[in-house]
Amino acid sequence: MGDVEVVVRNNVVVSGRPDGPTVMLAHGFGCDQNMWRLVAPKLARDFRVVCFDHVGAGRSDLAAYSPDRYADLQAYADDVLEICRELDLSQVVFVGHSVAAMMGVLAAVQEPERFAKLVLLVPSPCYIDDEGYRGGFSRADIEELLESLDSNYLGWSAAMAPVIMGNADRPELGEELTNSFCRTDPLIARSFARATFLSDHRAELAKVGVPTLVLDCAQDVIAPPEVGAFVHAQIAGSRLITLAATGHCPQLSAPEATVRAIAAFAAEPGDHSAEPR
Repeated sequence: MGDVEVVVRNNVVVSGRPDGPTVMLAHGFGCDQNMWRLVAPKLARDFRVVCFDHVGAGRSDLAAYSPDRYADLQAYADDVLEICRELDLSQVVFVGHSVAAMMGVLAAVQEPERFAKLVLLVPSPCYIDDEGYRGGFSRADIEELLESLDSNYLGWSAAMAPVIMGNADRPELGEELTNSFCRTDPLIARSFARATFLSDHRAELAKVGVPTLVLDCAQDVIAPPEVGAFVHAQIAGSRLITLAATGHCPQLSAPEATVRAIAAFAAEPGDHSAEPR
């Protein structure tokens, strides 16, 4: 697969300092790279920033989407690695939001030499409660969520997006997420929802060998504090920072704090470093 094809397929956009360390920003379910618009320009002052859309989202090549191929998160992780290979990226600081955090985990376990660091922003390796584990939802909750999404995707989006976003005092944020959800093809959204909410990648966390920062929010209905604590406990040597933010999209609700945490961690001395301005 040629470079142009991969770049077009995932609508890859590179900005910032060509000589800076590379920060790759990966969006979550129902979103596209526009979710990083308050974060990417600030990071671009000191880093080379790579944004992209998952196949099926945003301005990606929808013809490249196959429900069979993208039935689980491994296919999305494979795309991340393919983008890295085609752009000849190494020592990448991968920032994954929500379900994309686990895509980064899978990619870093598969090809650790590609990655300098992982930043897992409100991650969840498993959304369903299990014995000794709180994911935030019962299996019945998830089945009901998927049924509702199947029967009336636009209605589901309008109801769920403000809950996911939180920040009821700032309704424009919930509106933005609703609009993002509604731009997604309903058939693709249903498939991606299953790949997301039925996934269980708890076992992969212990295999992560690159420095990792876990960023969670003080209040988050999708990834409660117990989930961030679990991810932190499972990844040896990882760090956990709880942002003074509410909701599941701190890159929109608390962009300054999100940028500060990412930039400080990405710029720490290593093979590639930069001083944040």
